[in-house]
Amino acid sequence: MVQQLSPPTIEDELLYPDSDGKPLADNTIQLRLIFTIKGGLDALFKDRDDVFIAADLLWYPVQLTQSEIRAQKKPKKQAPDVMVVFGRPKGERGSYLQWEEDNIAPQVAFEILSPGNKKKDMETKFKFYQEHGIEEYYLYNPKKNRLQGWLRKGGKLEEIAQMSGWRSPLLGIRFATSEGDLVLFHPDGDRFVDFVEVVEQRDLQKQRADLEQQRAILAENERDRERLEKEQTQAALEEERKKNQQLLDRLIQLGIDPESLP
Repeated sequence: MVQQLSPPTIEDELLYPDSDGKPLADNTIQLRLIFTIKGGLDALFKDRDDVFIAADLLWYPVQLTQSEIRAQKKPKKQAPDVMVVFGRPKGERGSYLQWEEDNIAPQVAFEILSPGNKKKDMETKFKFYQEHGIEEYYLYNPKKNRLQGWLRKGGKLEEIAQMSGWRSPLLGIRFATSEGDLVLFHPDGDRFVDFVEVVEQRDLQKQRADLEQQRAILAENERDRERLEKEQTQAALEEERKKNQQLLDRLIQLGIDPESLP
């Protein structure tokens, strides 16, 4: 069930804006990977109402106090390229205000590195995720085809030594890099695909279904033809039998013994 959350007040909209003024992605590679990851996760958890997935959504972990508001302090925030929250309903949101979400922090964050990301910015993101409860953090650098991951242990995010073939404890998905690209696999082994590939797979399945239907029609027509030929043969044999019987009956009427005929 999709839940529509209450809209923020005007004050909240001013204090916690839905936009940080930055674009969703800096290049086509980053955008493609963001959409592919989010789309794959949406599909993976489509039957679970308690998993919220978002891309480039501002996450505000802590509500400002009145004294902080008076001091015009800026709220802490980050917008992971993709984030996953277990324990919160699907639904539309302008931002993720954690105190309005039963104080449940997102558990998984993905970041796709772009040329616009500075080292300091990524260090800030890491510290934010470290401080505010992210349990799994994955960072991919398309330019270097480098995948890194961190898993929370003992209250800290510790780097995963080997990411090739790594399976996420929370998501169940498997990670790999291949031919200069990030590849993710569903728990059943199917690869995450982008929208074009989804359409191509759908079209291919339709073509296969149409082909099977045509084969079924041809097979049925062949069975009908064979059945008709059999019926026609049986009818011809029956007609020939009747003619022979009529001839025998006529010979007997004429007093001719059919057995005496050559």
